[in-house]
Amino acid sequence: MRNLTAFVFLLAAAIWGTAFMVTKAGLAWIPPALFAALRFDLAAIVLFALATWRGDRIRPHGAEWRPILTGGVLLIGIHHAFLFSGQVYVTSAVAAVLLGLIPVITPTLTRLSSTRERLTPIGVVGVALGFVGVVTIANPDPANLVGADLLGVALVLGSAVTFAVGAVLTHDAADTMPMLAEQAWMMFVGAVVLHVTSVALPWESAADVVWSLEAVVSLGYLAVVAGAGGFGLYFWLLRRVGPVEVSLLEYVIPIFAAISGWVALEERLAPTTVLGFAIIFVGFVLVKRTTIRNELRRWRDGSTPQAQQAD
Repeated sequence: MRNLTAFVFLLAAAIWGTAFMVTKAGLAWIPPALFAALRFDLAAIVLFALATWRGDRIRPHGAEWRPILTGGVLLIGIHHAFLFSGQVYVTSAVAAVLLGLIPVITPTLTRLSSTRERLTPIGVVGVALGFVGVVTIANPDPANLVGADLLGVALVLGSAVTFAVGAVLTHDAADTMPMLAEQAWMMFVGAVVLHVTSVALPWESAADVVWSLEAVVSLGYLAVVAGAGGFGLYFWLLRRVGPVEVSLLEYVIPIFAAISGWVALEERLAPTTVLGFAIIFVGFVLVKRTTIRNELRRWRDGSTPQAQQAD
């Protein structure tokens, strides 16, 4: 079973890592917010169809709307509006590495929003290192502080922060609705937010879409493979190994993003990106050091995953 878990882990990382390259390729033909909206239109349709086929309950009740609306607006809508817009300006690898901040920011926000927990001095150092990693990747030129690369980094950083905020606001919600149906509704809500965003942005227009073969393939891959398939693998892993090991996906995904971007788009990996990645990872280890230690002990003892508390 460990071999199966390792295979699924690498498969999920490969799917989501190559999704950055596919997104970059598709952005040449479809404006960013509209591209993301169409992706989640299709992904929601696929998930609704699967949930119906399984006989799951589709209609949310009462408090079940809270995580759907919060997750749809933040985790799907605003997060991907920032991410897709940022990828217009930065490489696949840079975007993937910057999202490695999510496992650093999320427990930090959880602690800051809790009256019972506070970030320790070592945790503060970890968070600071995370943002030092961002600055290292951006490598800003003082003579050009509004350059395209810096704008791209700022947009992707905004997507990471938005995702972390969404995760904090939804993590306490009661898990009463079938997973596929809940994810389908989140993607539907997110798609609506993205369509509204696309219409509101003066520099985006549906008339700018060019339905090339590359655009269609990119959209299909992101919706079906990276969307429905990738999230399915993610939740399988979450149930199997727990939240800490799953969060390590964010540190394997950039490897696949860099390789696929180099092979398919001839994107080069800057030394500052590699250094920034290493700094962000160290920050993650410092913030989550206690949970990582407990997880390593559990793995060594061969026990089953247990619910972990944020360190």
